[in-house]
Amino acid sequence: QVQLVESGGGLVQPGGSLRLSCATSGSIFSFNTMDWYRQPPGKQREWVATIQRGGTTRYADSVKGRFTISRDSAKNTMYLQMNRLKPEDTAVYSCRVTSWAGDASWGQGTQVTVSS
Repeated sequence: QVQLVESGGGLVQPGGSLRLSCATSGSIFSFNTMDWYRQPPGKQREWVATIQRGGTTRYADSVKGRFTISRDSAKNTMYLQMNRLKPEDTAVYSCRVTSWAGDASWGQGTQVTVSS
């Protein structure tokens, strides 16, 4: 089982920035896809962004142009740079990795609160 540890969440004012990290216990090149999801208070979990093994990225329309997903192979870590944050970005953010066999592993989540 792959271990994932998120960090970087916190309280930020609207318009501010945060960078989330997701450290993995395995090589990032052993994963087919790496994703960020979020669950706003009282709502269902929703997909935010994906980076594929080859480096292709995709974003939900709600974050496109504001969020950037990336990875560092030397650190086996994935990132989510979040700029121009809005109150509606408030959520628990979780990372997920999926192996070539289709097995998915999740992190424990990190809270992001956007409020003045």
